[in-house]
Amino acid sequence: MQRKAYVSGVAALLAALLAGCTGSSDTGGTADDSNPGDSGTAAVTAEPGRYDSLPEPCGVIDEDTLDSLLPGIRQITDAEQREKAYEGTPTLTFDTDRKVGCRWKVDSADATDHLFVDFERVVSYDTSVSDDSEAQTLFASRQVAADLPEPTSSESGSGTAGSADPSGSPSSSPSNSASPSVSSSVSSSGSPAASASESESADGATSAELQPRVLEDLGDEAFLDDELGSSGSTAQQRTVTVAFRTSNVIVTIAYEEQPATVGAVPDSEEMQDRAQNLAARLADALSD
Repeated sequence: MQRKAYVSGVAALLAALLAGCTGSSDTGGTADDSNPGDSGTAAVTAEPGRYDSLPEPCGVIDEDTLDSLLPGIRQITDAEQREKAYEGTPTLTFDTDRKVGCRWKVDSADATDHLFVDFERVVSYDTSVSDDSEAQTLFASRQVAADLPEPTSSESGSGTAGSADPSGSPSSSPSNSASPSVSSSVSSSGSPAASASESESADGATSAELQPRVLEDLGDEAFLDDELGSSGSTAQQRTVTVAFRTSNVIVTIAYEEQPATVGAVPDSEEMQDRAQNLAARLADALSD
């Protein structure tokens, strides 16, 4: 099934957001060439975002959660190697106040699991645009890039999917400023990928509820993507991505599983549940 994007509404909203960020002399701001003695409306500095720092990415996930996402950790018999597996590997960053991430890779008897978590704190350098608005715009562009399929009629009232909020807040979308590491993690195989509904249909378990979709009740806005592709062999790898925004922080989770058995297909529902549970925990951690 070819993925059918429903980006027109989101793209229009993104254009409106970008237009709203562009000031003009007739919107109440003071002209650049105005004299100090001229009467006029004083420029208003936009509010800063809620967050001025980021959590330590490799330490924000507890061991029980990692056990669930990476079952192979429990199979590591050497205590030192197991502890190292729990620690993860920080991603390279040049400004830990603005962007941090961590990666885990664990082999088990059944599969190889990868987990990547990325935190990005958005700061607006335009005093007339708030950090939250800048983050909202970036997140909207990320949703457009995700190319989510059009929701089915059964999803429209389910509370698990939807389109952009016409009131002015994009329902979900990923940011152009997403690091190359996020993109490479999501599509590292370079192979053709299929949507969740497409992959599930291969084994007779088609489910509209498992399609890539907008998520509600997670941060200010969120979405989930699910892709099934080949890593160059007949074994199929699945990547579930959950991205959400809370104020001026954008969080991206990429959870990938590669079965050890030829012909085995990673369970979409199970992986989505694990990724969403982690996202909820990270959202709570940011709120603390």
